[in-house]
Amino acid sequence: MNKAKNLLKNPRIIIFLLAVLGAIFAIHPSYTNAGATSHLHYGLDLEGGSWLQLKLEGTLAQIDADPEKIVSALVEPAIGSPINITNNNLQGGGSANKYITFTTSVPINASQIERLGLGANVSVDNPSKGITQVTIASISKESLIQNYLAKSLDTEVGPTSNKNVLVYEIKKSISEKDLEALMEKVGGFIVKNQDGTSTYKEGVSTETRDLTRDILNDKLNAFGLKDIPVRTVGEDYIQVDFAGIDLATAKKIVDTQGKFEIRIQTTGNETQHVVYGDTIEDVRIISYHDNQWHVPFTLSEAGARALQKAAIETGAVDKPEQHNLNMYLDQVKVYGAPLNPDAATRLRETPIYSWEASTGTGDDAKKEAKNLEVHLRAGALPVHVMLESSGHVDAGLGAQFKTEAVIAGLISLIAVASVVYFRYKRPGILIPMVGTSISEIIMILGVAALIKWQLDLSSIAGIIASIGTGIDHLIIITDEVLYEGKVPSTMSAFSSRIGKAFVIIIGAASTNIIAMAPLVVMGFGTLKGFAITTIIGVFIGVIVARPVYGVVIKELLEAKGEIEKRVEVTRGNEGLAD
Repeated sequence: MNKAKNLLKNPRIIIFLLAVLGAIFAIHPSYTNAGATSHLHYGLDLEGGSWLQLKLEGTLAQIDADPEKIVSALVEPAIGSPINITNNNLQGGGSANKYITFTTSVPINASQIERLGLGANVSVDNPSKGITQVTIASISKESLIQNYLAKSLDTEVGPTSNKNVLVYEIKKSISEKDLEALMEKVGGFIVKNQDGTSTYKEGVSTETRDLTRDILNDKLNAFGLKDIPVRTVGEDYIQVDFAGIDLATAKKIVDTQGKFEIRIQTTGNETQHVVYGDTIEDVRIISYHDNQWHVPFTLSEAGARALQKAAIETGAVDKPEQHNLNMYLDQVKVYGAPLNPDAATRLRETPIYSWEASTGTGDDAKKEAKNLEVHLRAGALPVHVMLESSGHVDAGLGAQFKTEAVIAGLISLIAVASVVYFRYKRPGILIPMVGTSISEIIMILGVAALIKWQLDLSSIAGIIASIGTGIDHLIIITDEVLYEGKVPSTMSAFSSRIGKAFVIIIGAASTNIIAMAPLVVMGFGTLKGFAITTIIGVFIGVIVARPVYGVVIKELLEAKGEIEKRVEVTRGNEGLAD
């Protein structure tokens, strides 16, 4: 009884008990009419549900072209007249001090050219004899090619690099033949590799793939679908697991994800692009005031100025009721309303960064506001995603996997306990060893419940691996304590042996963590769950469980009188025992 009291006063035992109780509270096991429940989250393998594999549509290629022909192809349709290039120093990289000059027979103004986005600095000279001279400065051949592709294909085009070579990433699928034909119009072509093969490639850059994954993950979370694993598969695929959701619903959810865009009405039903969702910097929760529901959001510097420019050019600042500001998701209109008159007046003088989209009053308006908030928060997917393949795991099969996983864990624990018993034939050692392993499982599950980690078959495998690793460590401790079958006769000898055991354990645990870390960082599909649960198990074991096992073994051996408590004092070269 006194030994039990001493154990409960030990700081390590107190921390251990608090950790176990905290884990049980986090797991929150309970029983209802529907059966046993808990706060644990199960993945597709154990819960049943659906999975979708999405392909990212895009094109990568090294491209070259004649900058003069590009300027002609972009400017002439806009001004309705041919141009004559008179000066061009665009050879070489960069845009510093680079410019191109052309003349035309029609009068034009700088805003017409600025609207094309060809350069950061445009000057227009209208001398006599009916000739207009235009100089576009701060321009580069690379930016012209990018601009030409973006306008011709009506999509975003960005530069990326491959082994320090500039590659154009077209965020749309286009065949190599069609891309070649498009570039031939401006004296361009797809560059060849040194071995003669084409640099054309279907797919997206790693940065775009990861960005799409992150935005899609945020979008799903915004819809209230927590803990939905969204992971990359290869270079051009993303897989989404929907535990507990049927295949039809899963497809519907993903189909709602897409490119968010704000456009302004020009004349009739025609609209003009203003900004994409990536210019939305902040979205706040919906609010109700002035008898209307509102969705507050903030535009970036570039977004605010683009909206001001579009409002002035289209006449929305003068007649806002004729120029709705429309929002689209995958080219489907999700919101539309005219500018507020006060906002229209302010836009004449300055850009506006903070906005509120009002949806009206009532429950339907509140629902519309909430949906709009979701679209605004998620931003724009950088590329279109196409459903490549899908599958479904029956809920009954998932429940069977769950049961079999528990049985497998129990069998492994019983098997290990049997081996330990026949090795040591000491129930006093077996019981704390098995109890320590069970407590580790409880703490691992408690951490999983707290971080809302989805347990799947790979995670269960990680827990079973943690049991094996934990038993290995406990056997190391036991073997050191019972070296050559003898219990250390003094406390100092016991402490020395325990110290040696922990040096081995910490080294083994460090090796285990280092080996598993790449799987966590690089995210190799389901192996990530295995690695995370294994690392969590190792940390819990080394920091909490193993020290407690050492304390319990010491107290048990002391209680049986197998360790004699003696105080040793060293004076000079003499060892005196009291």
